[in-house]
Formats: sequence, C-alpha cells, structure tokens
Amino acid sequence: MDLNEHYRFWLHTRKPECDYYERATDIPVSASCARIGRENDSFAGLGKLSKLVELEASNANQDMLEEISRLSALQYLDLGWPLVAKDLTPLLALENLQVLKIDSPRHMTDFSPLSKLPKLERLFLTNAKHCDNLDWLRPLKNQLIALGIEGSTWTKHTIPTLEPLNGFALEALFLTNTKLADQDLSPLATMRNLRFLGTALNAPKAEFMALKARNAGLECSWFDEALWATFKDPRPPKQS
Repeated sequence: MDLNEHYRFWLHTRKPECDYYERATDIPVSASCARIGRENDSFAGLGKLSKLVELEASNANQDMLEEISRLSALQYLDLGWPLVAKDLTPLLALENLQVLKIDSPRHMTDFSPLSKLPKLERLFLTNAKHCDNLDWLRPLKNQLIALGIEGSTWTKHTIPTLEPLNGFALEALFLTNTKLADQDLSPLATMRNLRFLGTALNAPKAEFMALKARNAGLECSWFDEALWATFKDPRPPKQS
C-alpha cells in the first residue's frame, strides 16, 4: 500500500463494504449501512430509513438527493459516479454528516452549501468540472481534517490557486491529477497541522523543496530528490 492509499484508509474515507440493494424498499429498516444505485425510481422510500449512518449512492438525481436529506443520522455519504443532481442545498439538513465524497457532479456549479455543514471533517470532490475556484471552502478553515480536490483517471482538474486554503487546519490534502494554474505551493506552508500531501506534479521542484524546508513533518512523494531524476518541472501556465 503506497502512502496515498495509507492515508485514505487512515482517514476512514473508505468504509467496510456495505450490502448492495437494487431498491430502497429492499433495505432493512434496521440497516445502518447500505449501497444503492439509482435506476428510475429505485430510490423511493430511502428517506424513511432513519437508522442509516453510512450510505453509498450512485447516479443520484435531485429527487434522490431530497430523499437522502431526510436521513438525519447519516455520518458518511458517498455520492458515487455520476451525480446528476443540480443543487446541493438539500444536504444542509444532514447536520451529523462528517464524511462526504462526490464523484463527477455533472451539472453542479455551486458548491458553497457544503461549507455550511456543521460537522463535516472530510470532503472529497472528484472530477468536479464546474468547481473552478476554492473560495467557497474558506468557512471550513478550522473544520476540515482532510480535503481532496481531484481530477478523474483521464481528466486533469485545473485549480487556479491554493490561496483560499491559507491557514487551513488540514492534516491531509489530496490533489490527484490536478493542474495548478499559478504553480504556487506557498499557501500549504501555512497549514501547521498538514502531515500528508498527495498531489500530481503541478508545481516546479523549487516549490516542493521550499515547502519541505518549511514543514519538516510533512510527507510528500515529490520531496524525494531521486524522483526528480526522471521528472521535469511542469510547463508554466499560459499568460493571458
């Protein structure tokens, strides 16, 4: 297991396998954990399962998200590929939610409702094509323990700048398959709790070595001098 996977497990972003159900009505009312993928109205009745603490739900549309919003005991929610709902506001009802993973939100343009979840500690966004800045994360500065803003297997995600994360209390940050427009890692040096950085090669070697010098306790594969024997600095961003 590499460091990236080790930290994902340590942060409990991957839960033990839950049973998979074809329809919400098949899920026992006593179930605390379940997996379901939307097919037409297969999610109908999901909101009545008040014992659910962990839920993996794929292909969720707006109506399914409304059902999920009624699960007040939910602590772990994985909205798997793809999320086709357009509005995250219903999730504000999940006042006990601690872990949220969203994969490929196709139509989502406003992620700011997530910054109002009172107990959210671990947030992972994958292939969020319309998440074009990180400013909306600022209210979570002292709340998040782990954050992932990541591209998909085939598509890089461009992040304009990490400046909005200045001073965050993060312990781990994942930037897999990302491109950093300003190639500036200095905001990460202000994160005094940061212990792991899992990132694509999105800044020059000098930026990584400067970060290493400022945070001796931080682990990142790009701090290894030997690794740079086979890699070059990424191309600088195009000037507008």
